[in-house]
Amino acid sequence: MQNLRKRLVEGQQKLAVWGAGYIGFSTMANFAAQGVSCVGTDISETTVSAINTGRIPVPNMEYWLGFDTKYLVDTGMMRATANWKELLTPEFAVHMIAIPTEKDDKPWDGALEDVTRKVANQVARTEDASLVIIESTLTPKKTDELVIPIFEKGGLRVGKDILVGVAPRRDWFISPEKNLKSLPRIVGGTTPETTRLMIDVLSIVCDKLVPAADHRHAEIVKSVENAFRHVDITLANQLSLAYPSLDMREVLRLVATKWNVGLYHPSFGSGGYCIPLSSKYVLEGAERPEYLTILEDAISTDSILPSIVADRIADRGIKSVGILGLSYKGDLKVHVLSPTLRILKRFTERGVKAKVNDPYYTPDEIKKLTGAETFSFPEGLDEFECILIVAGHRLYRAIPESQLRKFLTRCELIIDNLEAVWSNFDWSSTGIMYFVAGDRNWLG
Repeated sequence: MQNLRKRLVEGQQKLAVWGAGYIGFSTMANFAAQGVSCVGTDISETTVSAINTGRIPVPNMEYWLGFDTKYLVDTGMMRATANWKELLTPEFAVHMIAIPTEKDDKPWDGALEDVTRKVANQVARTEDASLVIIESTLTPKKTDELVIPIFEKGGLRVGKDILVGVAPRRDWFISPEKNLKSLPRIVGGTTPETTRLMIDVLSIVCDKLVPAADHRHAEIVKSVENAFRHVDITLANQLSLAYPSLDMREVLRLVATKWNVGLYHPSFGSGGYCIPLSSKYVLEGAERPEYLTILEDAISTDSILPSIVADRIADRGIKSVGILGLSYKGDLKVHVLSPTLRILKRFTERGVKAKVNDPYYTPDEIKKLTGAETFSFPEGLDEFECILIVAGHRLYRAIPESQLRKFLTRCELIIDNLEAVWSNFDWSSTGIMYFVAGDRNWLG
């Protein structure tokens, strides 16, 4: 595997990417932009078609990615296929695994197992050892318990016939400054030589690579760092519930002036692939999970918070609610563990009629994912007594105050999750109560 980097940048060998979502597509685009020929595979025909016609398959990635990718497709540096067997040829020296490791709100190994078996069959036919880099978030010990045994069962010696490493991604997909190139990235292989080779390859696109002692330490970092955030976010939410008469947003702002304390905001609950699942990954992989009681409590509080929000609204006698945002975060199309899903479920149980607007989802997608109908923004706001702003999409901010008021004819209450989308508007003369999560008495 000497001079692997040279063979990649000179076009003698290619890079295979398994999974073409946020992580996988950005891996392809960044390597291709540096002269490495990339082919990605994905189970979604829609995603494959989008990539091959020069379109970015996930919303708003061009903003975070920082460049258009059509020229990479036009020049043949990057393409996608639904036929994963196309990646099973010796010309692919590096395999980047960027598949989902979550399903039904829990850690899940199905895709990882499937891809590992496919890659194992391929490398068995090559003379040189292939390099496999897992970018997905893993449950701790999963490389040892799942990935390595599959390769060994296929007669491959890990570290000899195949090189395996873990390098989880930290990208923040709404911030151009926090991307694959600029963020520090942890890397760890099953052998020191594998780690060195991973650094050699990843340094083509990453400026800051931090070697871990081995793959075991590298694979746990992503879950632990997010578990810390999960606990801190949950504490912010618990404080808001415990001290309803205080403006907890202001308290936490003041607390964060201490040099070693971060700034956290109360919310409707966390969402997405990373924060709410992190504690579950750590617990599932722990040798002695009984000591991680703080993570158990974080999971419990986080899971019930959306129901608390829904109950407080229903207790006010409100019967119609418009929810802005199916995604858990502004300008992302990610609904995994979004508070909207749990809020809607509770509203249904309480007999509250709710509809959802999200510019990144079609009405059919919203109906399929939530069971709820959609409404137009801003015209459709006039049918609701209450508005919940779950995701602070840019579209929701791009409206003058005077125009917004025209469509809030029945509205009595607006609660803004944590992005304070309409906090600059003057609500004092409207008769509408406006709160941002964590404000004094924001839940009544």
